[in-house]
Amino acid sequence: MITVMSEKTIALVTGANKGIGYAIAAGLGALGWSVGVGARDEQRGRDAVAKLRAAGTDAFGVPLDVTEGESVAAAARLIAERAGRLDVLVNNAGVAGGRPESPSAIDLETVRRLVETNVIGVIRVTNAMLPLLRGSARPRIVNQSSHVGSLTLQTTPGVDLGGISGAYAPTKTYLNAVTVQYAKELSGTNILVNSACPGYVATDLNGFSGTQTPEQGAAVAIRLATLPDGGPTGRQFDDEGVVPW
Repeated sequence: MITVMSEKTIALVTGANKGIGYAIAAGLGALGWSVGVGARDEQRGRDAVAKLRAAGTDAFGVPLDVTEGESVAAAARLIAERAGRLDVLVNNAGVAGGRPESPSAIDLETVRRLVETNVIGVIRVTNAMLPLLRGSARPRIVNQSSHVGSLTLQTTPGVDLGGISGAYAPTKTYLNAVTVQYAKELSGTNILVNSACPGYVATDLNGFSGTQTPEQGAAVAIRLATLPDGGPTGRQFDDEGVVPW
């Protein structure tokens, strides 16, 4: 297939068929971008694309299971054939472990499942998309983290992050460490890599108990996706600014 280079900014958002991911896709689409809607469930992905297109977003479906190598490779090929490059990657796909999550009682298969999606999945997708990102004039990588991944906040007296988490929170800590290492490796390039903390957003990840809307939660990722040249890299942010590691 002949690759047609697009003049539009091209973004891929993983886990974009619902929740914060969908809101990020809609927000980037509102900027006039062409947005790849990464979704493990192809029907839900098609439904999300149709909804985004009806609202005026230049959206396209990207079947994508971040835990499967061939699925990720196929997604990279799809974007290469469609646009020839990728400008922004938002690693939003993630899963939670449920309760209880005390380290002494947690099922080890739950830990493996969360690490596979929340950490290894991000590495797998990022590495597959890096050749396409290197073809961009202003490439950005945004990793969806959480305040619960901050060891500083976890060990600060009086800070309430929702109780003990033996799997989900540690995967976000691991992801933060990976974000720092990518930023160090790519420091001689124009690729900016940062983590976003969306806050306590009402999604199915927390049984819709959050106090913020997906649109509010998407704001920080959209801001990091649109950083100017020379912007920060290897940092973690929420709506109020820098979040300590």
